Amino acid sequence: MPALRVPAHTEFMLEVRAERLCREILALAGTGADVTQVHDRAIELVDRTVRSDLTCWALIDPGSLTFGSMTSGRNRIPREYEPLLAESECGGKDPATFADLARSGRIVVRASDLPAAAIGRSLRHGAVWRPLGLDREVRVAFSADGYCWGAAGFVRSGSDFTDRELEFLTLAAPALAAATRAAAVHAMRPYPGSDPGPAVVLTDAAGQPIGLTDAVRRWQDRLAGPVRLAVLLRAATSGARSSRTGVFRARVHDGHGYWVLVRATALVTDGDESRTVVTIEPAPAGEFTDLLFTAYALTARERDVCLDVSGGLSTAEIARRRHITANTVQDHLKSVYAKTGAGSRAELAARLAGRQV
Repeated sequence: MPALRVPAHTEFMLEVRAERLCREILALAGTGADVTQVHDRAIELVDRTVRSDLTCWALIDPGSLTFGSMTSGRNRIPREYEPLLAESECGGKDPATFADLARSGRIVVRASDLPAAAIGRSLRHGAVWRPLGLDREVRVAFSADGYCWGAAGFVRSGSDFTDRELEFLTLAAPALAAATRAAAVHAMRPYPGSDPGPAVVLTDAAGQPIGLTDAVRRWQDRLAGPVRLAVLLRAATSGARSSRTGVFRARVHDGHGYWVLVRATALVTDGDESRTVVTIEPAPAGEFTDLLFTAYALTARERDVCLDVSGGLSTAEIARRRHITANTVQDHLKSVYAKTGAGSRAELAARLAGRQV
């Protein structure tokens, strides 16, 4: 029996819906909306075509490929399962993690297309989706210019996600990547206020805090939104233990327009490595400058020139320092201006310092 063909007008309507979503999301990001606002609206629009019982959208740190924020739809994932999801993403054992998608270059992955053995040993499927009565999953990565800026997971019970739903997500993914990147750029500015002192948490093997400094209490309030502290500690503990270097490092969006640097590594005492030290601090200026370089897709040489401009060097000084001609410096600057939208050296320096984005 020949396979049924999808009518041409149906295919056209799918493309029209994807195009409308792309236009609206890009326009919203262009207004200066933050990541949560962009993802909230995207969830509403995608749900019109791709039905899910639960969905979770993440801002991804393009450097470490760890999640930097989480946004759920109208049906929020129960809080008691959030640390398990964090562990599944950072523990290094689950299939089709957001980081796996980003590294593989794949846009969309459906769980039913993965090996049954991989699903059988998955923490995400066995300890989260199955108890919630959810047996179907699809995940999508949002990558732009070779870097992953976000990802989303959709789960439901009953019928599996169709090829047409996967096609819709594939069509929408580039715009969702660009919008997520733009929204992330809006949050790249120096952290305000005074230094509260070192924020250090000691966790057990399960990622539960067993000791902390007083400064951590400040972060409990600031991280009450897109990434709760309990979720972050579980991710950091799991990430440090699964990392080849033994170190977890991620830049997290705090939900108030700023970036936070989180690091973790095992505490070794008399051969006991069951505890992990997690530190939390405002992201230093160099961190969001690096994120901006990535967001603007600057080449290595363009980054060098930008750093020199930020340092106040003249064209001649940059040329001497980088062993290139003055004309080449100007060519690099023209390219940088085109990519960043800056119109002068002063404006470029301000953008890279987070004073004007």
